[in-house]
Amino acid sequence: MRTQLPPTPLARAGLLAGALALSASAATASWYPVTVDVWEPAFDMNSPRTQVDYAPLESAEQAWDLCVSFPHMKDAYWLAVNYGVIAEAERLGVNARIVEAGGYTELNTQISQIEDCVAGGADAVIIGAISADGLNNVVSEVRAEGIPVIDVINGISSPELSAKSLVSFGEMGFRAGQYLAEKHPAGSETVRVAWFPGPSGAGWVEAGNVGFQNGIEGSAIEIVDTRYGDTGKEAQLSLVEDAVEANPEVDYIVGTAVTAEAATGYLRSRGLDEQIDIMSYYFTPGVYRGIRRGQILGAPTDSTVLQGRIAVDQAVRILEEKEFLPHVGPQLYIVDSENVGNFDRDAALAPDGFRPQFSTD
Repeated sequence: MRTQLPPTPLARAGLLAGALALSASAATASWYPVTVDVWEPAFDMNSPRTQVDYAPLESAEQAWDLCVSFPHMKDAYWLAVNYGVIAEAERLGVNARIVEAGGYTELNTQISQIEDCVAGGADAVIIGAISADGLNNVVSEVRAEGIPVIDVINGISSPELSAKSLVSFGEMGFRAGQYLAEKHPAGSETVRVAWFPGPSGAGWVEAGNVGFQNGIEGSAIEIVDTRYGDTGKEAQLSLVEDAVEANPEVDYIVGTAVTAEAATGYLRSRGLDEQIDIMSYYFTPGVYRGIRRGQILGAPTDSTVLQGRIAVDQAVRILEEKEFLPHVGPQLYIVDSENVGNFDRDAALAPDGFRPQFSTD
């Protein structure tokens, strides 16, 4: 799927970085340089990609105030983004304040929180969006104030963004589907999948849904049930229970990381863990443990911590009028039983014991 292009002058030059030691609360070792994908033209996930060795600034010139808006902090996926943002803000010497809306149904709350951040004097805003289209008006308002807006993780459709630090959730879904399709090629016995893309209307969910269906196209895989819902564990557990009861012949449960985590315990309690396999289309500590224990087949990792770190670096570069890459994402790969012992855990997961942190103060 990847289109290789000759390196741009920026790619050849790289981004200058130093060896600034991180604070104990931020990290124990340097995270860079790291190979990332760069989309050009920016903000179009279908654009050609080049590969660049990304390295951040050594430090900020002043203690900028960054407002960071998340959909929620209900699962370990967003905890990893939280860690990446806080760690990089501390390393660079800037201030970060995290707000979270409470869930994917709370678009109006997210908009109000962003407006409050700007009113409170934020120099830049980083947004993990609840809705791909629903934040476009507030992005326009913020940009009209001359404040940079960085889109992290989920995707916003506004052309007025300053930068994106994210991957293609379409490709995440595709990679998960392709992984299963290779196990069940056309002509083999049909297998049935219950599919749980996530909360309806979220841009990353719609992209992941299309990607997964493209990934299994032409294989022996049949989607027998698709169920959307919030990524709270109780909501996903309820969806899994309903889907299995309605489709007792299902062979796979595939969906969000929370789906996979919820399904692990449910299937074991019902004695179905040998009958039904589980796969996630993104990566969390629960998925990591499930893969190590043989309870989950695998998942693509989008190196969530790195996305948070890069978003902070992009914000500081823009504020200081320094060269920056407007559309960056870590390279994707599948973690399964074969490589779970040696992949870059620090790029994808918060350290053990890290708890939600809402500011660098």
